[in-house]
Amino acid sequence: MSLPELKFDAEGLLPVVVRDATTGSVAMLAWANREAIDRTLATGRATFWSRSRRALWVKGETSGHGIEVLDVIADCDGDALLYEARLTGPACHTGEKSCFHSSLAGESLEEPENFDLAPLFAILKKRWRERPPGSYSTKIFEKGLDHILKKVGEEASEVIVAMKNPDDAALAGEIADLLYHLAAAMTARGISAEAVNGALAARRKEKS
Repeated sequence: MSLPELKFDAEGLLPVVVRDATTGSVAMLAWANREAIDRTLATGRATFWSRSRRALWVKGETSGHGIEVLDVIADCDGDALLYEARLTGPACHTGEKSCFHSSLAGESLEEPENFDLAPLFAILKKRWRERPPGSYSTKIFEKGLDHILKKVGEEASEVIVAMKNPDDAALAGEIADLLYHLAAAMTARGISAEAVNGALAARRKEKS
């Protein structure tokens, strides 16, 4: 679907749902006109239309809690948009991570903490295709899957050692190294993150 195919309401607006790409949770709901969408696509910064002020506004201009838009997705009818985004702070003016934090059906679940691996997978796929010289990813891809798997084993051992020590920063670094090499192995092997997410969903059903 293209921009001309979008179905704006009588005021020339569309509802926009912002989803945190890291956690998968809904961060906020706002409205956008054609100009706001154009600016969002051009700048990568979430831009909306304020119905009360009758003006464009960029999330984070005053609070500093901006939203980096990774993708703009239209729904099947073209009358609503989803901004897949990375947040730099709370989405809500109350200081909550999400504007949707008041449950009407009971106690809300805590927002999950997830690794933000989508940008890493995107870069690895590009490195796999293009093999730019001087890139560490190119180097390990050209050495082959066995080499990458050896690195996964080495990094896993280093995570185990770091887990036993009190240095949290060092541990976070070792976990990041492990996740990077695991993602590189998945890319070289041709297994998608989506497939792993499906397996995790099945595990949740089995264990619940």
